[in-house]
Amino acid sequence: MTAFSEFPPALPALSHPRSDLDPLDWSDMRAIGHRMLDDVFNDLENLRDQPVWQPMPDTVRSAWHAKLPQAPTELAIVYKAYCRDIAPYATGNRHPRFMGWVHGGGSVVGMLAEMLAGGLNANLGGRDHAPIACEQQVIRWAAEMLGFPDDASGLLVTGTSMANLMAVLVARTDALGEGIRTGGLADAALTAYAAAGVHGCVARALDIAGIGSDALRLIACGADGGMDLATLRTTIAADRAHGLTPFLVVGTAGSVDTGAIDDLAGLADCCAEQEVWFHVDAAYGAIAMLSDAKKPLLTGIERSDSVAFDFHKWAQVPYDAGCLVVRCAASHRAAFERPANYLKRETRGLAAGSPWPCDFGPDLSRGFRALKVWMTLSTYGTDRLGQIVDRTCALAVYLAERIAREPLLACVAPVHLNIVCFRVRGGDDTLHATIAADLQEGGIAAPSTTRIEGRVVLRAAIVNHRTREDDIDALIDGVIAFAALHRQR
Repeated sequence: MTAFSEFPPALPALSHPRSDLDPLDWSDMRAIGHRMLDDVFNDLENLRDQPVWQPMPDTVRSAWHAKLPQAPTELAIVYKAYCRDIAPYATGNRHPRFMGWVHGGGSVVGMLAEMLAGGLNANLGGRDHAPIACEQQVIRWAAEMLGFPDDASGLLVTGTSMANLMAVLVARTDALGEGIRTGGLADAALTAYAAAGVHGCVARALDIAGIGSDALRLIACGADGGMDLATLRTTIAADRAHGLTPFLVVGTAGSVDTGAIDDLAGLADCCAEQEVWFHVDAAYGAIAMLSDAKKPLLTGIERSDSVAFDFHKWAQVPYDAGCLVVRCAASHRAAFERPANYLKRETRGLAAGSPWPCDFGPDLSRGFRALKVWMTLSTYGTDRLGQIVDRTCALAVYLAERIAREPLLACVAPVHLNIVCFRVRGGDDTLHATIAADLQEGGIAAPSTTRIEGRVVLRAAIVNHRTREDDIDALIDGVIAFAALHRQR
């Protein structure tokens, strides 16, 4: 290897004083970097002393209308603006009393992984390098968790919305052949099926895929909140009788409103009989496979053709870290692979490693999401993550029991996993929306609202690994206090 001193002399200096973006003084940069890291550690260590969420004041909002900066600014000044205008006004999902939406709380390990990934600045679209091997390892772990075969394919993406879209495209190509990618849908009349409570991104995926959201048949749910299989079979038969082509059934493992789980084994049987693609939207529910107690609820997911889920929810990986796993790698690849001269694959060198990740999805430019997933799973282990699933589900039961003891409150849906929907007795839609906003703006807790049987109700999704019983008590105490306050007016 050639020593640095043997390189040719440097070229004459350019007229501009600097031609790179590296610091003039690495020791100064190191000092401010350590300060940032210490500040974040202090912030995470003292989360409980902070409001869950707080709205941005007008002075901060006005700061976000500045002109495009042309001249440089010292990093210390930029960081001061971050501390003043960004850090105090984030979503709040790190906080143990954030329960409104299914957001994970993140972890210190994941945060450090993000820093390391940023330092590498790796593009995971393709080529032969260790970050891609890391992602492939994560996909094999995901397949193992789901009970998929070792040769299943997959990809890390932004989230389950993107993973569901990709699954629709794979199922579409599987049903109609690769010619659909060049000739378009033409007169193909495809239909898809999902439970009435399926996430809205599934209809949007059909829209984006050119199939149309009207092609989605929403199947009524039974008392358990899952898709009614008899109605599903009847609807598929009726569509076929009308000359339509059923191509996809989407099962739900953890519905967005109540956490309900479809009968995945029953759906697997139905899809095998009907010869349609069986996809599971398991945005957060998939991680229940790591819990010995909850895993049986997902029986049948191992027979699906594809699964979409998020590591950034129950697995506590920082945003964003969605995942798609596909049973048949050939079907997955057929939906996305497209050769290009400038991406020619070689058998050796940096251009080796075919197939590349870009052969399995729409993105050529892809960040190193896999590092934070790999480090999270490697550091904590799946046993500990499974315990978080059990713990948060137990807290949901605790919340439901606390509600049952309060004469003012009532649960409005069964507690399937970690989501509790409840209302103030006699309260109208406006009261429930107002209470949720009061709790959020007061920094006390962050529930959300949803609509059950036509009524707005409060919804608590317990996902954060930091949440404890006293956080549940704070939520309920706040609901009762604000309900009493508004009824006095």
